[in-house]
Parts: sequence; structure tokens; C-alpha cells
Amino acid sequence: MGQVRLDKLLADAGYGTRSQVRQLVRKKHVTINGEPAKGPEQKIDVDKDQIFCEGKPVFYAAYEYYMLNKPAGVVSAVTDNRDKTVVELIEDRQRRDLFPVGRLDKDTEGLLLITNDGILANRLLTPGRHVEKTYYAEVDGPVTQMDIKLFAEGLDIGEERRTLPAVLIVEESGNACSKVQLTITEGKFHQVKRMFQAVGRRVTFLKRLTMGSLTLDEALAPGEYRKLTEGEILALKKQGLST
Repeated sequence: MGQVRLDKLLADAGYGTRSQVRQLVRKKHVTINGEPAKGPEQKIDVDKDQIFCEGKPVFYAAYEYYMLNKPAGVVSAVTDNRDKTVVELIEDRQRRDLFPVGRLDKDTEGLLLITNDGILANRLLTPGRHVEKTYYAEVDGPVTQMDIKLFAEGLDIGEERRTLPAVLIVEESGNACSKVQLTITEGKFHQVKRMFQAVGRRVTFLKRLTMGSLTLDEALAPGEYRKLTEGEILALKKQGLST
């Protein structure tokens, strides 16, 4: 992984701002391989050196990847003045530069990738790559074969271009409520809700199940999260390169 400045390493690991961690170093609260750190600019070999801050080991992670089952009522943001954010739910994060990859509406639940890997995020979110995202939705009223055909052809949701073809699967259709799965390859603002609105339906519940190769872990309750496995990270990176 190479060498990193000590003040950057500590700041990235959440020990404070650059100026705050410099004070920790100057006050001899940081040791490198058992010796007091020489200065905030000291270069650290993150693969070999053992760093302690105030007697506790410092673990440096260049990148972190978390799968979150987003609950309703939480906003897809890093900071917010009114509501709790998805990043705040990741309590054991080591990095302070995490962000959600894409957005889910405040009332939408389900799969959200939280990371600080900007290159991967850009690859997954770039419109031209058409990364598939599957949602489970409950809508008022019946969903018909005609609706399936219209979704497959693309819908007018009030923008310059129609939506790209989408795959609509009806799990249960009823006069009062229908349960469906919808796979889209775009990420327009409120897209799923606007697509159903275009055919005269209102979404009453929405949950994202997949994003590219990543599938929501059914063991995660709303608000729970886990780190991605090495296999999941590798598959996402391959997805970003191949799409």
C-alpha cells in the first residue's frame, strides 16, 4: 500500500482534523513501533509500521466498503442539518470520508453501498454504463400486462427522453395493491415512483434489492450493515470495468 504521511493517516482514520492530529503528535500521544512519532510529516509504511494513538492501535484502511440496508426516515447523504444520514449509521467506520454511492429517497429502504472509493462509485453511477438496479415495490391498484409492455418500451416521465427499457415482473396483482419487481438501468430523480405515476399508479412502498452484482443480504434488518466480502468488492470492480 506504500507510505503515507502520519498526519494524513491519523486524520483519515478519524482522529481529528490535520491540525488536531498534529497536536496529538506534538504532545507525544502517538508512537511508531514503540517510539514517539518524530513529527506529523513522518512517512509511515502502513504495511509494516505499528502505530498507536493514546495507547490504542491505529488501523489504516485506504478504502472501506459497506452494504447497508437503508431504513426509511434516513437520508442518503454524508451530513444533514435535520435528519440522520446513512453514513452516521456506520458506527464502526474507520474512514471519515465515506459517502453513499447514489441516493435512495428518504422513505425508500434497501441496498445502499457506502464507501470512499470514488473511482468505483463513478463507474457504477455513470449513466452510459447502464448498471442494473432491481427494486421491490408495492403500488396501489392492479398492474397489467399493458403496464409490463409500456415499461419495456420506455415511459414519458416528463423529461426530454423517455426512460430506457425496464423489466417489470408482477409478483401479485390486486385491485387494492400490487407487488412487483422492477429492474432499471438508469438513476433519474424519483425514477421508480415517476414511472408508476406515468401509468396511473402510486408507489406505497419501495425497497432496492440489487445494484449491479451486489445483492442485499437478507440477514440485514433495516438499519443494519456489514462490510463487503472480498468477492463482492472484486465483482463490483469487474462490473464497473465491463459495463
